[in-house]
Amino acid sequence: MATTETNLASRSGSLVESHKSYQPRVVFFYFATAALLIVLTGGLAYQQLFKTEIHRGTERMQNQRRILVPGPRGDIFDREGRLLVGNRPRLAVVLYLDELRGEIYREYLKVRNAYRETGDKDLPTDDQMRQIARVATVQRYLDQVNVILQREGEVNREDLKRHFTSLLLPYVLIEDLEPEEYARLVERLPVSSPLQVYASSTRYYPYHSAAAHALGYIGVNDDLTAEDFPGEDLTTFKMKGTIGRDGIEKRFDSQMQGETGATIFRVDPAGYKVNPPIERRIPVHGKSLTTSLDIDLQLAAEEALGDRIGSVVALDVKTGEVLVLASKPDYDLSLFSPRLTQAASDDIEARQAWRNHAIQDAYPSGSTFKILVSIAALRSGSVTPEEKGPDCEGHLRIVNREFGCDNGEGHHGILNLSEAIAASCDIYFYDLGIRTTADVIATEARRFHLDQRTGIELPNETGRVNIPDQDWKLRVRGEKWFPGDTANMSIGQGDVLVSPIDMACFVASVARNEVYTKPTLIHRENAPTQHSDPIGLTPAQRAAIITGMEGCVTTGTASNLTTTKALRIPHVQLAGKTGTAQITGNKNVAWFICFAPADKPEIAVAVAIEGEKAGETYGGGLNAAPVADVVLQKYFEKKNRPAATSLKISR
Repeated sequence: MATTETNLASRSGSLVESHKSYQPRVVFFYFATAALLIVLTGGLAYQQLFKTEIHRGTERMQNQRRILVPGPRGDIFDREGRLLVGNRPRLAVVLYLDELRGEIYREYLKVRNAYRETGDKDLPTDDQMRQIARVATVQRYLDQVNVILQREGEVNREDLKRHFTSLLLPYVLIEDLEPEEYARLVERLPVSSPLQVYASSTRYYPYHSAAAHALGYIGVNDDLTAEDFPGEDLTTFKMKGTIGRDGIEKRFDSQMQGETGATIFRVDPAGYKVNPPIERRIPVHGKSLTTSLDIDLQLAAEEALGDRIGSVVALDVKTGEVLVLASKPDYDLSLFSPRLTQAASDDIEARQAWRNHAIQDAYPSGSTFKILVSIAALRSGSVTPEEKGPDCEGHLRIVNREFGCDNGEGHHGILNLSEAIAASCDIYFYDLGIRTTADVIATEARRFHLDQRTGIELPNETGRVNIPDQDWKLRVRGEKWFPGDTANMSIGQGDVLVSPIDMACFVASVARNEVYTKPTLIHRENAPTQHSDPIGLTPAQRAAIITGMEGCVTTGTASNLTTTKALRIPHVQLAGKTGTAQITGNKNVAWFICFAPADKPEIAVAVAIEGEKAGETYGGGLNAAPVADVVLQKYFEKKNRPAATSLKISR
């Protein structure tokens, strides 16, 4: 028994001793646990202290959305402050889907239960049932509008499905309401309804096609930006904006663009907005533009051109401001508002009406170029004002080629410079050009910048203008220059190519007795007179040219402006020059350039009209001069209109 107790005591002592002894595994476990706790604590501290901003940014991007709304474009006015292009309200019926969350969910439950009651195992997916619920809900609201407007519209399922990715924007049910439809809706729609009439702006053209090519048109801009507004990293929804595509709208797009409005909303997990907005900036109207155009003169020019292919450019002689820039055929700018249909685009294309003939066409200048040749000859000493030319018998042999006089009479006789300008005698100018030389003529033309674009503030001005000479022909065609080339050049044929805007600037420069006019479409009050290098003619030499241009409209090739009573402008002497040139297709282009009054020039006009048929006679005096006359008549009618007298109120 004693032995047994002794053994138990001994075993118990050994157990106690064993428990108290050093065990590496237990110690390691302690250290490992401590290390894990340190790592966990450090990770939590890192997440809470160092990655707070990252988490905030992620949360912000998940529950905030940004909406951009374009600002209205600036207006465009004529020089007298009359609206040429403005903005009109574009009214649409919209549905704010974020206000229908509960209604759509209840409809979803009804749809789901209805399908389950059928017992059909092949049920639509949950997502499909939600889409069915959305369409049914939206259609109920559209039916309310249909009843009021007596329409039969239906919801576009695919369009609605796409819209649910941008719930913050209103869903458009009906676009571009008529005024009477708007009135009925405003009267009958509840103020608190998620159905509302949404007003945006679209371009308004009170004169429709007037100055279409100068004013230009706009297109849709999907890439709105909001400078100096936060939230660039947020999911952003953009209303459609506009961008200038042609004309003044394109050239001054950055100036006329309104400032984009922007709003930042919180959204719930389903994508619906939570009011009020976090931050908002109201759209701002773009800057307006006052052009140099005179809509009265513009309308007169376009009516005079009618259905013919051609252009009219009128300039203020002193300032270079463009009073008229007309091109036919044209198009109604209202067709672009709010967007151009394919049918309308096809029609414009079929009529070849996209082209701005005033700045994009380059024609042989015809006999209008004889003014330039006269200046070159006088400055080079090839002729004097009193000197007589060869006897015009209707033809002149140059080397082995016979050159005719296309005045239609066949015989001018012996003329001096002024008489030759008035009668537009080709024989005189063949001889004068050869004596002056092509190089001298080309140099003079380049002094007047006839070899360059004018730089008018419009896109797509032609680069095809050309003043040929010996070097040009050798370089471009690999051919020598012949006397016949000089003869052709002397009457504005051959490879001489100029645009109507070029010739308007040229005749304005001649009127000012200078060599360059810079055209501008921007009007400035009290704009200074332009100045460039003087032509360099003596008073007698200049008088000879002006006398010839006056003779053109009194006894010469444009005498119908004087002899026809309807064309006569009382108490105003014109200085002009006709021209007829052959163009591609064996057609003619009729030219007329002029300025008035001849003694104190104020307005310069250039007209170019294409003939309709190959081989027909289409002369400047008969076809182009009357168009310029219409513009001049309107100009002087306005100038001489009696000023309105103010009423004096007696006290």
